[in-house]
Amino acid sequence: MRGRWRQATRAVMVLLSLHGLPPAQIAVLPDCHPATVRRWIGRFNAEGLAGLADRPRCGRPRLSGRQLTSRIATLLERPGPWTLPRIRRYLGWPQLSLRTLYGRVRLVAIWRRPKLTARGDPDHDHVVAGIVARLLDLPRRSVVLAEDETHLNLLPHVRASWTLRGARPEVLTPGTNRKVTVLGALEVSTGIWVYRLGRRRAADFTALLQMIAEAFPRAPVIVAICDNDSIHHARKVTAYLEKHPRLELLYGARYSPHDNPDLGGAEELRGEHRRELARPPAADSRLLPQPLTGSDAGYRRALDQPLAAAGLRAELLECG
Repeated sequence: MRGRWRQATRAVMVLLSLHGLPPAQIAVLPDCHPATVRRWIGRFNAEGLAGLADRPRCGRPRLSGRQLTSRIATLLERPGPWTLPRIRRYLGWPQLSLRTLYGRVRLVAIWRRPKLTARGDPDHDHVVAGIVARLLDLPRRSVVLAEDETHLNLLPHVRASWTLRGARPEVLTPGTNRKVTVLGALEVSTGIWVYRLGRRRAADFTALLQMIAEAFPRAPVIVAICDNDSIHHARKVTAYLEKHPRLELLYGARYSPHDNPDLGGAEELRGEHRRELARPPAADSRLLPQPLTGSDAGYRRALDQPLAAAGLRAELLECG
């Protein structure tokens, strides 16, 4: 506590003592030592209310004060980036060391990276309204899916961490980096997930559409809501949709990735994949990436087979 609240706390100690409470019980309320309670009671008995005020202390007084902290908070509300030298310059070079200024800045701010956000689509509401209108016109037993892609680098991402002196952890790697794209579609009402491993190209996207059609053979209409990626507008995809009128693509608003409910699953999958690759060998050797034993043609044939959800992680690690 600061200022008058310190004196008020000491006055409460004296008041409770006048009502007969011992110092040990009084010390529990302000969370202090009983000797502190006895000291302030003794000062009150000797000097009265004036004895509860702070006495002059030795040492240099605190530099600046609340006004500087308020100026720093006002300054940081403006667009940055803000560093200590830049803050010091905009404050007019206050008579403080960088270390002291750092302490003042820490009172109102923390050091963190800014969050990147999409600029948004000016026609966002119109596009979303069109999607809703189309979904309301669908016949009974139609299927609606949210489609998205995520890219996984099989070479693990490593970062610094606390390590015992003289030791350096080792993380097994597949040797060379290899990028795998997970194309997936989430059925919005039941949570059924249809996905495949491949590359970011129209051929793999049409193969995913074929898997979706086979997964829901009785649905009169299958609608997949996707973003405006170039592979979704490719000529191969357009030709495939013309041959399969039961399938339909609805394109969401531009620069609005968070409208897609499948995005959260893709981010979680990417994070889980990185954590699994960073595990030490003793955790589970089966989850570590192993080199391919078959030919690349065999690997492509394996990608054409539907994968069970429980085996997705192991399949990803085998791609290394």
